[in-house]
Amino acid sequence: MSSRRNFIQMVSAPLLAMPFISQAESTAESLTSAEDGPILKVALLGLGGYANIVAKAMQNCKRAKITALISGTPSKLDQWGEKYNVPKTHRFSYEELNKIKNNPDIDAVYIMTPNLRHPEFAIQVANLGKHVISEKPMATNVKDAQRMIDACKKAGVKLLVGYRMHFEPNTLEIIKKREAGEFGKILFFQGLSGFIIGDPKQWRLNKQLAGGGSMMDIGIYSINGARYMTGEEPIWVTAQETKTDFEKFKEGVDETIQFQMGFPSGAVASCLSTYALNNLDKFYLNGTKGFAEMMPSTGYGPIKAKTNKGELSYPHITHQTTQMDEFAAILHDGKVPKIPVDGEEGLKDMKIIEAIFEAVKTGKKVALK
Repeated sequence: MSSRRNFIQMVSAPLLAMPFISQAESTAESLTSAEDGPILKVALLGLGGYANIVAKAMQNCKRAKITALISGTPSKLDQWGEKYNVPKTHRFSYEELNKIKNNPDIDAVYIMTPNLRHPEFAIQVANLGKHVISEKPMATNVKDAQRMIDACKKAGVKLLVGYRMHFEPNTLEIIKKREAGEFGKILFFQGLSGFIIGDPKQWRLNKQLAGGGSMMDIGIYSINGARYMTGEEPIWVTAQETKTDFEKFKEGVDETIQFQMGFPSGAVASCLSTYALNNLDKFYLNGTKGFAEMMPSTGYGPIKAKTNKGELSYPHITHQTTQMDEFAAILHDGKVPKIPVDGEEGLKDMKIIEAIFEAVKTGKKVALK
């Protein structure tokens, strides 16, 4: 894995072999209901690398279908429209976004643009009366994340964030065991998240578009993981930054950050976020009675997990497939997920990220409110 591009190509390769479910072959009934409940009709906004993975995964969804496409690139609208059988009437440029209002073939819009644009599109989509799904991180700062939440509440629509790991069975099983007391009192969590990023001109290395560097892209997994693995919210953070390539990682774009978090129970977390090291995808949870280890812990799969009592053996299902079916249940059935995936969940991670950046800058322990 020499770059994010290679990473995406690697994890999307198995998806290429998935059987496609042609919407052209679907009946009108299949676009409104399935055996498990109503179909979630989704417009994909921002047709980049990750959207490609989501789109392929959605071909195996039972309750979520791609019904519209939104992009700033006309050629992508044509290519994707043909590939996923989305009619020309349901392909929109960003400037045509208002046309989705009152469109019965769109329930929700999944925003997968560079981070900077998540808030503007989320607010616009909410005002058009559609549910909002934002890829993580939900914004580049706390202020914009709160604006997204407020806009969705005001419009009476739901805001979900693409936390695919919140539905992963090995992850949920470890949380179940922790809640049952199998690990005893939780003392320590370690999260290692990183890979070597490639193209220095990509938007993920642009401070304005990404909001930072590795922390916004990959480090957020360790932040979020520390929270759901321990079952607590951190009350303080400390952090240290290491930068070796000042040309690729310019001011405000973090290469590597080591950070620590403290929790009300006294448990602590030690984590690493980096764009400069490969083979870093590990969670480790330690308690007075046992431990849990996941490696890989957040990659596209399969996830491998074990505890002090042995390995877990849940079969791998493409995370994005499960996520979108679960989103259908949340939006249509009112299902409450074990781990939240709403805007408030995303906001909590954004507050921690800002505190980590402050700790790096000041060298001090930063209290979380």
